[in-house]
Amino acid sequence: MSRVAVKTRYDGAFERLRQRGEGAFIPFLMLGDPDLATSARLLRAAVEGGADAIEVGIPFSDPIADGPTVQAAAVRALVAGVRPPDCIELLARFRAEAPEVPVGILTYANLVKHRDLKGFYASVAAAGVDSVLVADVPVRESEPYVAAARAAGVAPVLIAPLNASESTLELLAERCGAYTYCVTRKGVTGADEQLRLSHGGLFETLRRFGAPPTILGFGISKPEHVRDALAAGAFGVVSGSAVVQRVAANLGDPEAAARSIASFVREMKAATAR
Repeated sequence: MSRVAVKTRYDGAFERLRQRGEGAFIPFLMLGDPDLATSARLLRAAVEGGADAIEVGIPFSDPIADGPTVQAAAVRALVAGVRPPDCIELLARFRAEAPEVPVGILTYANLVKHRDLKGFYASVAAAGVDSVLVADVPVRESEPYVAAARAAGVAPVLIAPLNASESTLELLAERCGAYTYCVTRKGVTGADEQLRLSHGGLFETLRRFGAPPTILGFGISKPEHVRDALAAGAFGVVSGSAVVQRVAANLGDPEAAARSIASFVREMKAATAR
């Protein structure tokens, strides 16, 4: 498979960040948590707070990469009756409201294959989605997903495993689009007190192979985590559990949840100045 770049909103957004000397801050939200109307409000709140892009999850019953906080968010959405078509419709409405903000989906292979690869990627592309990360598909098994994504004009984001071989990272650089998802540690998502980063070699290898910009996830919950990640060589960060915790803390009060998320995003974004 040859290297084919899919042009997305990430390209312009990341170039503007480079020109301003900033890193990227990307909050994660579970679609439909705790219901569709609140979820729509929280997406807007993330933009109001200054998010450079938004990553979203589609509720799934067996999210193997998600920690307990994000799993609980998926359960809340599923209990509310939220299903994948509802999520796609929600994203289409959000895209009409926020035409320039890059949007990526983090999901799982069973959910993608349930409809069929071509149909899934076509539907998310029609909703204005820029990228899809299928969290349980490793680099060496990603070819059919990458091909289907590219055919639909969607960037296929891949995870760079810790301690991956150079040949795996070279293959990732060939297949990955928009950004390269790097993890702070093995395991599942969750908010950490401290980050222990030794990613310099990984980031340098990815740059050498021409991989897309590195975005660090898992455990990002404080402004100092953002600064540490950028100092280690990452282009930006994703924060999931720390965002979702603010939803859980304000169930029944969508405006309070929106204020909390906008404030958190604003605080984390401020830490991206280099």
